[in-house]
Amino acid sequence: MKYFPYKTPGFFGGLALVGVVSAVSTWAAGMPSMTALRLSPLIIGILIGAVMGNTVREKIPENWSAGILYSAKIILRLAIILYGFRITFAQIAAVGLNGLIVDIIMLSTTLAIGCFVGIRLMGIDRETAIMTSAGAAICGAAAVVATEPVVEAEAHKTAVAVGTVVLFGTIAMFLYPMVYRTGIIPMDENTFGIYIGATVHEVAHVVGAGEAVGPIAAQTSVIVKMTRVMLLAPALIVIGMLLNRGKMGADGKSIPVAIPWFAVGFVAIAAFNSFGLLGQSLVDTINVVDTFLLTMAMTALGIETNVSKFKGVGLKPIYLALGLFVWLIVGGYFFTQLLNG
Repeated sequence: MKYFPYKTPGFFGGLALVGVVSAVSTWAAGMPSMTALRLSPLIIGILIGAVMGNTVREKIPENWSAGILYSAKIILRLAIILYGFRITFAQIAAVGLNGLIVDIIMLSTTLAIGCFVGIRLMGIDRETAIMTSAGAAICGAAAVVATEPVVEAEAHKTAVAVGTVVLFGTIAMFLYPMVYRTGIIPMDENTFGIYIGATVHEVAHVVGAGEAVGPIAAQTSVIVKMTRVMLLAPALIVIGMLLNRGKMGADGKSIPVAIPWFAVGFVAIAAFNSFGLLGQSLVDTINVVDTFLLTMAMTALGIETNVSKFKGVGLKPIYLALGLFVWLIVGGYFFTQLLNG
């Protein structure tokens, strides 16, 4: 796909449609009821898009698909690159080595368990299993949509993976503070913040859970979570390498490893952001724009999702996500206590 196919008929129509729906999603996310549930514009966007895709999709001019697909692919990659403005290397250093190690362990084990169990034991298609595992292991919906171009998944598979993030991330947001208040888990507030940041799905879910526990947990959990976000780039590169391992082209030669350059761009932007060359107000503005771009990508994925395509998927991705949710709780507790107790 061209980087800016403005001459393609219907391109701007599709782009405008996605933009309008994304604007509505952004507005809806600011409503008190949505704020209380920590439903981000991304989630609302894919939900509205999915409803449109299954009700009025046939009434949308066919040539508008160019703008819709552009949002789901090119704008998505741009949004992932700009996501790097949300973190700095100083934030990662502030977590300390133990927090970083917990992040690495939980990310790698969750991805490995999810892929092995999902593909080998449950027979889930490779794309859905990997994206579901990435959503649980790294940073929720953003990780799912970032993994989509690497595994070359169809829109409905991406929607399934995002759905598991919404379900279990929301449960975690309410469950963790409740468990903390019971005193069952013997952790101080700072350590519990590490636990939240290393194991809860979405950034928004981490913020909600951390704030419900206390100010120390809120600050620590967000820093640990953003360190997990930073690990998105190396995770995507490893996934791409493993997927292309052993593949042969038509000429009988091995296919070169496909490095997701948007992941490299993500790291480069994070490195640039670490120098603090831009004022905080400008960075905040960029992050607002980036959230809107991510919402456009999610909305487009929703529009291209048809419920008829879900028939072959079944409930297995939900079962896989449940298993990973249990692992994050149990495994995360063990490793957080081992390294920080």
